[in-house]
Amino acid sequence: MAIVFIEYNNMPVSKRKYLIQSLFEKIIIRLAGNATVVILALIIAFLFFGAVPFAFEYNLFSFFTGIDWYPLSNKFGSLPLIYGSFFVTIFSTLIAIPLSIAVSLFISEIANPKLRTFLKVILEILASIPSVVFGFLGIILVGPAMETIFHIQTGLNVFTASLLLAFMSIPTIASVSEESLQAVPRNLREGSLALGATKLQTMIFVTLPSAQAGIVAGIMLGVGRAIGETMTVMMVAGGSAQISLSIFAPIRTITGTIATEMGEVIQGDTHYHSLFMLGLVLFLVTLTINSISSIIIKKIKKG
Repeated sequence: MAIVFIEYNNMPVSKRKYLIQSLFEKIIIRLAGNATVVILALIIAFLFFGAVPFAFEYNLFSFFTGIDWYPLSNKFGSLPLIYGSFFVTIFSTLIAIPLSIAVSLFISEIANPKLRTFLKVILEILASIPSVVFGFLGIILVGPAMETIFHIQTGLNVFTASLLLAFMSIPTIASVSEESLQAVPRNLREGSLALGATKLQTMIFVTLPSAQAGIVAGIMLGVGRAIGETMTVMMVAGGSAQISLSIFAPIRTITGTIATEMGEVIQGDTHYHSLFMLGLVLFLVTLTINSISSIIIKKIKKG
């Protein structure tokens, strides 16, 4: 210990500062990493211990396969809620992916530096807009517009919710995709152009495949944003726990159900524990999506 102290005193001032800064950064990073693990473990424990009593109070097979969600009648069929969450997420992702890739390609490959900076600021602003604002716009503007355009009974449905979720996901997907496109080596583009390919062909067949790992990561982040969204789907999805293949049918999601009912439920009863079970299901689904995306990205990087 004394030897280390002597060596430290003999160091130049600049080297001492660098050593202290490095140790400080390592300590902060390690503390932050450990804190993340602890917080995640606490969340899992909180959901698990809240959901376990439900397994003894209600038939889990009926919970996952039942189509009736009527807590007042002691019916907790979660299938319509799970279906609604997946339906909205998948449909919104199908809308968001092509738009996000188009936006990222335009920003990265076509726009001049000033326009690129402006558009990136716009994406950051869109990403920071609270979800309740999108829900409010859906109720006031988008929903009534859907009723007029498609001549349907209500504009609060799958299509409206998916459209708004898509626009909420676009900033995330486009930003990550644009950064990945920017990271593609310039010599690949120049080589493609030198061989006679057009700029459009270079973007489609060279730039996009080279950045596919980052684009997939952005898409998975967008999917996570969509499936975990609460306020927007609660406000504009219609709130009807049903299974319908129509994109104009009102539905209810897991997140919307938890947000709507948790504030009014009696703490400790079956209904209360059923909401914890829904939360655990949503957590496991999100964890599965993230795990699958990590595997896909690793395979893409390995080639």
